[in-house]
Amino acid sequence: MPIRSRIARAVVASLGALALVLTVVACSSPAHPNVVASLAPHSQLPDATRQQLSAAVTDAMAATGSSGAIAGVWAPWSGTWVQGLGSTTWGGKTPVDPDMTFRAGPVTRAMTCDVLYEVADRGTVRLTDSVTKYVSGIPKLSEVTLQQLCDGTSGIGSYRGVLEPLLRMTPGRTWDPRELVGYGIGQVGEDLQPGVGFRDSDAGYVLLGLALERATGKSASALLSEYVFDPLGLSSSKLPGATASEPVVGSSQPLPGYYLASRTKSGAYVCDKQTDITEQSASFGFTDSGVVSDIEDVAAYAHALAEGTLVPTKKRLAAPLAVAPTAPAWFTTAGGVVKVGPLIGQYGQASGYLTAAFADPASDLVVAVVLNDSTAGQGPIIDLVRELAAIASMAPGVGGKAAPALGLPWTADQFHATIAKNAICPVPRS
Repeated sequence: MPIRSRIARAVVASLGALALVLTVVACSSPAHPNVVASLAPHSQLPDATRQQLSAAVTDAMAATGSSGAIAGVWAPWSGTWVQGLGSTTWGGKTPVDPDMTFRAGPVTRAMTCDVLYEVADRGTVRLTDSVTKYVSGIPKLSEVTLQQLCDGTSGIGSYRGVLEPLLRMTPGRTWDPRELVGYGIGQVGEDLQPGVGFRDSDAGYVLLGLALERATGKSASALLSEYVFDPLGLSSSKLPGATASEPVVGSSQPLPGYYLASRTKSGAYVCDKQTDITEQSASFGFTDSGVVSDIEDVAAYAHALAEGTLVPTKKRLAAPLAVAPTAPAWFTTAGGVVKVGPLIGQYGQASGYLTAAFADPASDLVVAVVLNDSTAGQGPIIDLVRELAAIASMAPGVGGKAAPALGLPWTADQFHATIAKNAICPVPRS
C-alpha cells in the first residue's frame, strides 16, 4: 500500500470508538484499545529543508558504503519528507523505492518489551519473575528477572560479534535461540551481577522472547502480531519464521542489504564491492532484531512508543540508565527503548541494515531511517537520526503553526562531522 495513502490512517479517539473498545475488551480480546497508528501531516516540508535532509542521508550512505537508504521525517508544524535514496546496488540503475521493506533491527527490542508489559498486565507473568521460571537449564541466571532482560541490566553478554562471521558464511542457517543465548551467557563469569548497570545484550532479548513463548504457549511471531502489529495497524511488519528469506511482507519488494568483505592491502574497505546478505534467516535476530518492516511502520511505531500508546512512557522509563559510562546525561535507556534528548525510540543493526526510528512526544516530530550496509556498525545510524532531527527542528512553521522549541542538546553540523570523521568509505566533499 503506498505510503501516502497509509499515512491517512488516524488514531481512533471518538466516543463511539471507545464504546466499541469497551465491548471488545468485555469479550476477552486484548486489554488495550485497537489503536491505529498515524503520522501527519500530508504536506511536503519546504524545499530547503528537504534538500538538507537528502544531503545528510546521501553523505551518510557514502560514509557507510551503502548503495541505498530510505528516510522519513514527519514534522506536524511544517510538513513531511519521505524518500528512497540511491540505488538497490552499488552504481546500479534501479532506484530505491520508499515502500521497500527491510530488517528493522533492534527496534524489535522495544516491541518484545511491549509484549512483556502487556502480558504482565494480564497476570500471565510478573516483571519480577526469574527467567528460570520459564526457561530451564540456566540455573546461573536464577537471579535475573524478566524486567532486567527488557532493561538490558541482566549482565548477559552478546552473540553478534562472535557469530556474525558464521552468519555471513551461511546466511540460510537456522539458529536455535538457546544457542544464541548460550554465547551471551558464555561472556560472563561467576560474578554475574544482575541489575547493576546497562549492557547491550542481544542475547538478553532473545532469552526474553523465549521466556514469553514458554509463559504464553504462543510463538514470538504470534505474540508480536497480537500485542503490537495488529493494535497499531502495522500492516507491513512481521517477525518471519526461521526459513531463510528476503525481508518481505506480503507482496512488498525488499531493500537489498549488504556488507563489505573486501579490503585493500592497507586495510581499507573496497567500497564498490558489496556482498549481498538480503536473504537470511530471521532466527539470528529473533526477538532482538528479527522484525521486518517498512519506513512508515517503524516511524508510526516510534510515535506510539513516544506517546505511550501500548505501554505508558513513565512506566517504561521509570529508571533510565546511561547507555555507556561516557554517554551524556541525555543519552539513556530503559524498557527496551533509548532516549536521546527529548526523542524516544530505538536503533542499531541487523546484518545488511542499519535502522533507527525516534519520536518526540511533545512536538510529535518523528524521524526514521535505514541504510542498506551494516559494516560500519550502529554508530552512524544514531548520529544520522540526531542530524536529521536537528535539521527538522529548524523547519519553519506553515499555515499559521509555530515551529516548536525542541531543545535538542546538539546541532546538525555536530553529528554530520562525526559521521564524516568515522567514515569507512570516502565521503564526497560538498
